[in-house]
Amino acid sequence: MRTSTNKPIAFYDENAASYAARKRHAPVARLTAFADLLPSGGTILELGCGAGADSAWLIERGFTVTPTDGSAAMAREAEARLGRPVRVMRFSDLNEVTAYDGVWANACLLHVPRAELPDVLRRIRRALKDGGHFHASFKAGVEEGADRFGRYYNRPDQEWLTEAYRLAGFTTPRIETASGGGYDGEPTEWLHVIARR
Repeated sequence: MRTSTNKPIAFYDENAASYAARKRHAPVARLTAFADLLPSGGTILELGCGAGADSAWLIERGFTVTPTDGSAAMAREAEARLGRPVRVMRFSDLNEVTAYDGVWANACLLHVPRAELPDVLRRIRRALKDGGHFHASFKAGVEEGADRFGRYYNRPDQEWLTEAYRLAGFTTPRIETASGGGYDGEPTEWLHVIARR
């Protein structure tokens, strides 16, 4: 399990330049909905920032953003785009307390092993200020496993994900489904989750 669940970091380290250069449309509607929940100029932690496009969007709208990524190579790509330091951090290393108005974790927590996800969600809840909001997205499924690149995915369904959030201390999250894709080019059902501390 340790080897397979570490493969996402290795993949992003090895493919950072091509991943950053790929054609990607920022999820503007979801970013806007998230931003509208936060105070003007509020503090945001981005987990798994990748090449930094979502952080850039939020920064341009006046938010104080702390971008982070578990891959040092991806963090360098984001630094080049944002012109500011990007913290290299695994989700399990998040130890801040009541520091952020919002946490944005788009298409990154889907790599956390199911057994470890409630702890990561607890860490995120602890890092939020009272009333803070948290966005995450997951590839829906039934069984956890790897994609054709060897990247681990937890692939939860809505019921499992709701219970994981409950175990972490969140009230019942709002979950929306949407069809889409990803880097692998495969059709994907996404679960977009908004939770509030």
